[in-house]
Amino acid sequence: MPRISNKGVSMPESPIRKLVPFAEQAYKEGKTVYHLNIGQPDIKTPQVALDAVRVHSLDILAYTRSEGSEGYRIKIADYYAKNDIHVKHDDIIVTTGGSEALLFAFGTVMDVDDEVIIPEPFYANYNGFSTASGVKVVPVISKIEDNFALPPIEEFEKLITPKTKAILICNPGNPTGYLYSKEEIKKLARIVKKHDLFLIADEVYREFTYDGATHYSILQEEGLEDYAIIIDSVSKRYSMCGARIGCLVSKNKEVIKTALKFAQARLSPPTLAQIASEAALETPQSYFDDVIVEYEERRNVLIEELNKIEGVQVGNPKGAFYCIAQLPIKNSDAFAQWLLESFHLNGETVMVAPAAGFYSTPGVGLNQIRIAYVLNVDSLRKAVNILKEALKAYKD
Repeated sequence: MPRISNKGVSMPESPIRKLVPFAEQAYKEGKTVYHLNIGQPDIKTPQVALDAVRVHSLDILAYTRSEGSEGYRIKIADYYAKNDIHVKHDDIIVTTGGSEALLFAFGTVMDVDDEVIIPEPFYANYNGFSTASGVKVVPVISKIEDNFALPPIEEFEKLITPKTKAILICNPGNPTGYLYSKEEIKKLARIVKKHDLFLIADEVYREFTYDGATHYSILQEEGLEDYAIIIDSVSKRYSMCGARIGCLVSKNKEVIKTALKFAQARLSPPTLAQIASEAALETPQSYFDDVIVEYEERRNVLIEELNKIEGVQVGNPKGAFYCIAQLPIKNSDAFAQWLLESFHLNGETVMVAPAAGFYSTPGVGLNQIRIAYVLNVDSLRKAVNILKEALKAYKD
């Protein structure tokens, strides 16, 4: 029979979604499953976004412009201005989710066999995007002992080769919840300018910062205009994961001109989802204020409860809504599957994301899991208690 491509064979499975069949079987067996595995917020989507789709007056569901509708991009630029990020609507390309924005960025600035340096652990799909683009991920490891802080700049410099084209960060970070400081962004700015690299920042969790901390965007850093590319999305900000609307933002005109060719090749982003996303920009600040209070409480409860479990080490997230927990086990893939197949506490179990898939270095993160604290406080307490009892019963 015909052969599957080497690229297809090399594409990694999602560490988040590969356990879905086991969760579905657990449901069929009557178990309750607490989902700590995926960043699907339980916060309600702003009503203004839902209403905009419900009452639209379109007679034809037509294509929009490849770069996204002009009206929506103008409003995105206004949104950024409120966050002290000053761009024009022509600096923005609307994409089908942040995922497509990343693919466009990879295709725009890297050729096959080029390299991108990424602090790990990182969003698991970066591995998939790099494989699909024929690009090599060069990891620089951040450690749970350091709360996943940016590794020393010297560690980045050691990894730069003639093939290096970019540094990619997620800020605040998925899966660690790490929030890069202004000083760390300035360090990265110096290194990309020194070595003539692009700095790509996945900033989809910009609003989610805690303990009074604030987000500092790479496009707030003066002098990075030709180097900086932002990846963004409405998915988490407005609890609109299913809208699949994101954007690529850069003041580098050649980047936008080139990324637009990739956008034209896929025709246009979805029309109704742009209508919803444009309306979502009218969401009042009080919505975010309430969301941040809720997530900060969830984070505090989760970290407090995890720290009570013997042998568990956990990073303390300052942003997003994830954390990495290191467990007293050998292999979290086997543990996560066992939780769904073989363990329950009074008919309840939990689904977690094994963390090895958030690394590209083989053998790293095998005893770690990513937890998304997108459940209410009571459910989080129950889920962590189940995890505690499961660790007592589990045998490697």
